[in-house]
Amino acid sequence: ETEPLTSKKDVSDCNKGEDCKENGLLVRNPKPALRLGEDGSKVRPSQGDKGEAAQISNGYSGVQSSVPCNGMGEVEDAQCTAPAATTTTTTTSTTCGAEGQQQLMELEERETWSKKIDFLLSVIGYAVDLGNVWRFPYICYQNGGGAFLIPYTIMAIFGGIPLFYMELALGQYHRSGCISIWRKICPIFKGIGFAICIIDLYVASYYNTIMAWAFYYLVSSFTAELPWTSCTNAWNTGNCTNYFSKDNISWSPHSISPAEEFYTRQVLQVHRSNGLDDLGGISWQLTLCLLLIFTIVYFSIWKGVKTSGKVVWVTATFPYIILFILLVRGATLPGAWRGVLYYLKPDWQKLLATEVWVDAAAQIFFSLGPGFGVLLAYASYNKFHNNCYQDALVTSTVNCLTSFVSGFVIFTVLGYMAEMRNKDVSEVAKDTGPSLLFITYAEAIANMPASTFFAIIFFLMLLTLGLDSTFAGLEGVITGVLDEFPHVWSKRRELFVLGLTIVCFLGSLATLTFGGAYVVKLFEEYATGPAVLTVVFLEAVAVAWFYGITQFCNDVKEMLGFTPGWYWRVCWVAISPIFLLFVTCSFLSNPPELRLFDYNYPYWTTVVGYCIGTSSVICIPIYMVYRLIMTPGTLKERILKSITPETATEIPFGDIRMNAV
Repeated sequence: ETEPLTSKKDVSDCNKGEDCKENGLLVRNPKPALRLGEDGSKVRPSQGDKGEAAQISNGYSGVQSSVPCNGMGEVEDAQCTAPAATTTTTTTSTTCGAEGQQQLMELEERETWSKKIDFLLSVIGYAVDLGNVWRFPYICYQNGGGAFLIPYTIMAIFGGIPLFYMELALGQYHRSGCISIWRKICPIFKGIGFAICIIDLYVASYYNTIMAWAFYYLVSSFTAELPWTSCTNAWNTGNCTNYFSKDNISWSPHSISPAEEFYTRQVLQVHRSNGLDDLGGISWQLTLCLLLIFTIVYFSIWKGVKTSGKVVWVTATFPYIILFILLVRGATLPGAWRGVLYYLKPDWQKLLATEVWVDAAAQIFFSLGPGFGVLLAYASYNKFHNNCYQDALVTSTVNCLTSFVSGFVIFTVLGYMAEMRNKDVSEVAKDTGPSLLFITYAEAIANMPASTFFAIIFFLMLLTLGLDSTFAGLEGVITGVLDEFPHVWSKRRELFVLGLTIVCFLGSLATLTFGGAYVVKLFEEYATGPAVLTVVFLEAVAVAWFYGITQFCNDVKEMLGFTPGWYWRVCWVAISPIFLLFVTCSFLSNPPELRLFDYNYPYWTTVVGYCIGTSSVICIPIYMVYRLIMTPGTLKERILKSITPETATEIPFGDIRMNAV
């Protein structure tokens, strides 16, 4: 029944029909689809075979053996047991050294969500973020209102949702972060993981600054009269015109609302900056706001998903209560129907403009979040047989519906503002972007009954929307680094999270200057949009064409018990990559002309923007070259080894875990 291995054995030394036991684990050889000089087929246990294999595992469940390693990944002493009961053909491999220690560490120490609802709320809180409330309405407004909903829906169905599902399935099956997961899929694409981490750091450098603005507004709202309702403050100019006053006020082309002057001259203080070439000093008020936000973030994520999973019970549910209150209030305002009509009536000519489709793709990916490593990280803490297919449909649908409803919340107020100014809805907001909320919406709230109450809950909603998205973005980096370097950081998570938050805070200092709003817009346009689209495109290609769509669908079947249908396969293999490639090329061929307030971005900022975006994506080709150089063999052998999964994935199998690719 047993045969001692007195000499060092290669992988192929275990005979067919044998299961090798190592360190108390039943190990199956991770033979890939691409193997030099061998037939690429491999046998995987079917759903019906798992019952028999589970019986085998009972003999191993209580056994722990010590397998000394010589430091080179070779086993000096092991046993190979051949149970006669099994009909599943398996081969074996040994896993020693740092790689084996990492796998065993993952098996023993990887935490899971306390409850399924913690995971769902975390994903919803991540997907439903500031982008749904402050980015979606102004992009929709900028691209002709209702016309934008058509490309947005198309990109969601054929691009966003399939890739959202793909990342959840990858993370849940392989139980790894955005860096180490590529060893189990296609090692040559490991640079994608490093690119994702850099993109997440760029997002953290400007995304949290927008929350600092909201926090400043929140603190300023605790007064009987909101400070952006009058023109008698120290920061106001002679052009300040309050058309909501009881006096007969004429609105001239040079008139500026008190809300706009509060935003530009008191909060941002952009009048003290001459542009990107002269940002001016740092606003100490915004610095304190951002410091408090990062403090909250640190103590919410420093212990892992078990603590952040509880915080999102508040941060993910509170915004929906506020959105409902604001929707009811907005629907009762005079002129609200004008905004709704503009929101729903499509301008068909806009569909011919490439930038509308680019904005739609960027928005759906920025909102749903494939390509940021968060879905991989969150799903990796799930139980193996969790229904991630259902999770993907529920959370992505909730996200898109929230964006749609948020549009009503914003456009009813825009209609109200147009009614008060006797203007068309399209002329109400001169500046798109965050100013749509911090100027137009803030001004509308200030002139409602119980304005202080509505201002407090509105800006508190913006904070909660941003916080759980920040939790998620940083968790993507944390999980990726900890899984890649477990021997260094697995026992020092709190210290690593502290260092990461400090780095993000220091990286945000440029956005806290008097010209920080210009930096925020530059990062938003160049650091995330094209880089994320490129990363998701390469990720889809790596999974569908190199790892193999058949292999990936088999992985999903092992988890869920059913294979993804033809719609998902076609999207993963062809439609999603084609859409992503088209949108990326369109953006690169027609870079946006940036303008904020009265400042036109000079040409050199476009070059800087491309450098920022390229600085993350460049990790992918650099790692490819590094991988090919460091891999031994001929060029053909190097390429084949580099696209072949190199480590096994541990999957539950009865009382033990089996290794499978």
